[in-house]
Amino acid sequence: MKPFLILSHGLDSSPDATKVSALAKVATPLGFDSARPDYRDLDASRDVNRIDARIERLIEHVPKNRSVILAGSSMGAFISGFASLQLNCVGLFLMALPVAIPGYARRFDAARVPTALVHGWSDELCPVNDAIAFARSRNDEATLVNDDHRLSAHVEFVAARFVEFLRQF
Repeated sequence: MKPFLILSHGLDSSPDATKVSALAKVATPLGFDSARPDYRDLDASRDVNRIDARIERLIEHVPKNRSVILAGSSMGAFISGFASLQLNCVGLFLMALPVAIPGYARRFDAARVPTALVHGWSDELCPVNDAIAFARSRNDEATLVNDDHRLSAHVEFVAARFVEFLRQF
């Protein structure tokens, strides 16, 4: 049985967000089942103390006794890393990764599993050098594109990169 996918949207987004929708669209024909949790109610207050509730909601969407691949953008990537430490996570696909959230006590961490990172050189919210340093510290794959935080000019590219990533499972 293939791992279950959890696709997590960013802070100012939704389960129908462009990037997570594109990932779901390419994963389904490959035989992967997925869920896209809705975090909008938790995000509305913009309270960093709700990050832990976001992580818990992600974990609640994982079917019992299933391995999981976590994918997310921005805050979705951030919580995916932390959730990976508590689950039978076999892979991480992280887009526009923040390695720290101002006001949140924990610095980003993630399970040591196959991990692919896609980040924009001109990301105005999550410094590219921080993402590179994280990937370098773990020898993770990192793809840097000429784009900003939203990666909107590279949605199809990101989806194609996700297909390559999923083929190893």
